[in-house]
Amino acid sequence: MAPSSKPRTIIIGGGLAGLAAAVRIAEAGMPVDLFSMVPVKRSHSVCAQGGINAANKVARQQGYSEYMHFDETLYGGDFLNHQPPVYDMAYWAPRIIDLLDRMGVPFNRTPEGERDLRMFGGSLYKRTHFSGATTGQQLLYALDEQTRRWEAEGLVTKYEFWEFLWPVLDEQGECKGIVAQDMRTMEIRAFRADAVVMATGGNGLIFGKSTNSVICTGGAAARCYQAGAWLGNPEFIQVHPTAIPGEDKCRLMSESARGEGGRVWVPRKTGDTRRPNEIPENERWYFLEEKYPAYGNLVPRDIATREIFWKCQEGYGIGGGRMVYLDCTHLPDATKNKLAGIFEIYEKFTGDDPRHMAMKIFPAVHYTMGGLYTVYTARDDYKGMVEGAPNNMMTNIPGLYAFGEVNYQYHGGTRLGANALLSCIFDGLFCGLSVANHVNDNVKNRADDLPEAVFDGYVKQEQDKAQALIDADGEDNPYTIGREMGNVMTDRCTVVREAEGLAKCLEEVRNLQQRFKKIRLSDTGMWTNQTLSYARAVWDMLLYAEAIVLGADARKESRGSHYRTDYLERDDANFLKTTIARFDPATGEHALEFEDVPTPLVPPRARTYGQTEQAAAGAKA
Repeated sequence: MAPSSKPRTIIIGGGLAGLAAAVRIAEAGMPVDLFSMVPVKRSHSVCAQGGINAANKVARQQGYSEYMHFDETLYGGDFLNHQPPVYDMAYWAPRIIDLLDRMGVPFNRTPEGERDLRMFGGSLYKRTHFSGATTGQQLLYALDEQTRRWEAEGLVTKYEFWEFLWPVLDEQGECKGIVAQDMRTMEIRAFRADAVVMATGGNGLIFGKSTNSVICTGGAAARCYQAGAWLGNPEFIQVHPTAIPGEDKCRLMSESARGEGGRVWVPRKTGDTRRPNEIPENERWYFLEEKYPAYGNLVPRDIATREIFWKCQEGYGIGGGRMVYLDCTHLPDATKNKLAGIFEIYEKFTGDDPRHMAMKIFPAVHYTMGGLYTVYTARDDYKGMVEGAPNNMMTNIPGLYAFGEVNYQYHGGTRLGANALLSCIFDGLFCGLSVANHVNDNVKNRADDLPEAVFDGYVKQEQDKAQALIDADGEDNPYTIGREMGNVMTDRCTVVREAEGLAKCLEEVRNLQQRFKKIRLSDTGMWTNQTLSYARAVWDMLLYAEAIVLGADARKESRGSHYRTDYLERDDANFLKTTIARFDPATGEHALEFEDVPTPLVPPRARTYGQTEQAAAGAKA
């Protein structure tokens, strides 16, 4: 491993956050090595469907503003988000949309040529820009083209089909590179860098079936956690209200369907087995519209998910089962054409055409609001962060950053739909400069000056781990353990949580950790061994799952997506705080503490979304 000739940055993850960061850091003149387990254009950002929020000119004509976007995000997050980063994200959003437009993103247009907008959950205004129902794909492709431009300039080098294994730390505990594995040749080697950006997305596979890609294990974040990085709010997991349950995974039916006028309903008669088009209007229960008349089907995801979950528990699900209807059959043809992308997915996997038949959907794990704990430098008036401050979105490990979904900062207790793409791109563009400034101004001991033995030691550590898995001669199967972990986490630690269920969940996760020590791999070859990669991730997911359950048990309140049947009220006095999880590799123990969340600009208020007084009284009862 030859030292590089000048300071450089490593980015882990080829999605929107990673690409935006690569472009911004390259613009600062610094070489970037970009690592991805899959081809960049297959990163999970490509799956995002609905849109990206911003208060542009057309939104402002409705009376909307950047400040309202900022306030909606805090309100949706149940005030657990840090306000300065959210403020900057909301005020940068219109500029980001303009930039993407100039990059060639084919946003839908109005007849007048303006960028079209659609409704999305958590807002009473149209403020979501979109490209049909494939917005993430269009944004990813546009940023990939910009990254390729810097590849041609020699400032970006892509390492596709490489898996991040561990951060390299020097004696002062500063991040100086990574160890990674070529997923084809199985070579394990170290790479030097003066800063490392984790942009590795979510951890949906911890819950077995989710709307995430199967590469979204959370393994990279878990490895940083084991190396000393802290987790922030790991217990906050978003369950999307509308997905198609499948044998292998759950396929998202975007919030854009409801944003364009789709309606959620169940038959008023329990156990009704008639086809949806045979059930007359007066025998349909549009329960979201009835309970939340102001927002209707556009309440935030955590609220919609719980209402769907409860209706099915009460026996009102389709045929008495665990599904409800998402109905778009009444929409005009022009609107249906905007949703062609998700309609095609639904028809492909179910055989029914959503243009003529209501979709059958049920909630599925979708997003993690928690992630690696990061810090920032706020402006004196708290209206944003100090641009270029070297610590913006740095973890507690100097030189190790977290951008995008793996960063806990922006979404609090629940992410509003169409804020994910925005937060990823904002993180990369705004905080990419911070990375460059840290490397240029703060780094005293260059990665290039470290002795080769430091990197060789980390390489051997990972080689030994891989060899131990290859040599394991137990009786258990890592795929079986992974499936059982997903089942117990979904059953006891998603939509509804309570102390007894969490205790059983923790016990089962720890039992699976013991079983993992007695596994055997079905593939022990050293060429494109995906079983090795998966088995390694299972251990990491089990540790991350333990932190999620411990955080959920310790947070004795209901806030955002974290809903406790034994603690129904939000408790600002005790839990307007960030959960910080630390891992001790010597003991294998997790330690939790709580850090106050400052609210300098918007004080917390009740989160009701126009719920009727009668419904609110019923919920408290």
